[in-house]
This record gives sequence, structure tokens and C-alpha cells, in this order.
Amino acid sequence: MRLYVGCAMWTHRSWQGRLLAHPLPPQERLRHYASWCDAVEGNTTFYATPARDTVASWAAQTDPDFRFVLKLPKVVTHERRLTDADEPLRAFLDAIEPLGPRAHALWIQLPGSFSPADVPTLSRFLSRLPRSHRYAVEVRHPAFFTDPRATRLLAETLTAAAAEWIPFDTTAFFASPPTSDAERDAWTKKPRVPLRSLALTDRPIVRYLGRDDTTRTVEGWQRWVDVVAGWLREGRSPTMFVHTPDNADAPVLARRFHDEVRARVPELEALPEPIPVEPLTLF
Repeated sequence: MRLYVGCAMWTHRSWQGRLLAHPLPPQERLRHYASWCDAVEGNTTFYATPARDTVASWAAQTDPDFRFVLKLPKVVTHERRLTDADEPLRAFLDAIEPLGPRAHALWIQLPGSFSPADVPTLSRFLSRLPRSHRYAVEVRHPAFFTDPRATRLLAETLTAAAAEWIPFDTTAFFASPPTSDAERDAWTKKPRVPLRSLALTDRPIVRYLGRDDTTRTVEGWQRWVDVVAGWLREGRSPTMFVHTPDNADAPVLARRFHDEVRARVPELEALPEPIPVEPLTLF
């Protein structure tokens, strides 16, 4: 039983000198982030497959129990839509091999145009993937959330492949109009889909978007505190990624979420203390 928590990135300008030491060379940034959180979303892999040496440096900066949820490249999911994508998929799998068990799940984020009619394509794609990895799928077409037949079809397809369904909970964010530039930008970009909180596997993954106001972010995740505590009691090991529009305090919020769940499930192990921003002195 373990709860992993993390953010959408491991470096952010607003964290420098405040949450993470600054300046830090590139080969140290992930190590410092990993003292705050024990998981991270691998969003950059969507835009380009990293060099194998780069991935090896990620492994070197993290403990074996740190977890990456890595997004498949867009050439696989969006451009080729899971068809005739063997070559870029093979290159991606080779590149991430140095992570070993740190690769918690490979994240198949599908475009909003990927509809229930495309589920057979997803089924074929999942059936051909190597069993050496776990897989998690994020869909954004509204029918998957509003049409019971589409919901059941996707859930059955994922269950057959032992894959998870990743919900991206934006309901708290869209509950009221934006009040900052970052919120206004996110308002036009983030998906609006109904809430889903059912796990298909023993390692559910949740993406949660709050607001730039901490109080509203915390209020919005209370349902997830209940759900995640329940999953832990069932013997599952969930992963929770906390986002806000500006992400200025995302590592702090991720740790706070972990603390709130631990208050419900006391046997959950506490997170370690982060690396100090300033070196410790004797005076």
C-alpha cells in the first residue's frame, strides 16, 4: 500500500530559490524535486522522445521507488492515432528502458476526437504492447462519460488489457469563472469532462486541476481524499497528480494532499523531508 503524489513537471520558474535551490544544474533539478514528491508526469515525452542518455540521467537522480507516468509521443497517439506507429513506439520504449521500475505506467492520452467508434483501434493497439509495462489511458471525448454504453465499452477494453483509465478532474476548476491570467489561459485549454472516480486496476492514477486559490483547490479535492483513502484500504496503490493553473505551489499542495489522506489512513508512510533550499549551517 502506497500513495504516490506529484506534479506536471519537476522544474518551474516560480519554485526556484523558494521550494528548490537555485541555481541548479540540469542534472540536479529532478533530484531536488524528488525530495518533495515521489512521482511526476512525463509530459515532455509527448512532444519528443528523449535521448536514452537523458533518460539515464533521470534514473540517476531518483531513487528506485520514484515513479514516472510517461506520456506516449503525439506521433503515436494524435498523428497516427495508434495505427502504423510501430517505429516511433519502438524508439520510445528503447529510450525509456533505463528507468526500469521507475516507469510506473505509460500514459496514452488520446485526442478529444478519439470517439467510442475508435475503441476497436485502441483494443488492437493495447493487445500488441509489451507486457513489461503497465498502461493507462486518458480519453476526452464526452461520450465516454455521458453514454453508458460507451463508458462500458471503454472500461471493458481497458480491463481486458489490464490498463487503467486516468481521470482528469477539472470540475473544481470550471465551477466558477477564472480570476487570474493563468486561470483564463487554462480556461481555454483544459478539457471539460464529467467526474469519474472508479479504478480499474490496483494502481489508479488521478490528475486533478484546482485553482490558483489554495483554499478552493483544497476544497475541490476533498472527494479525492475520500476516494484515495478508500483505495488504500482496499490494498490499491494510487498516484495523485496535483495541478493548478500557475503551478506555483504544486509540490506543496501535492504533499498536503498526501498528509490529508494519511490523516485518514495513519498506517500510510509519511513523505521524507525536502532538501533544504539553503544549505544547513551550525549557526
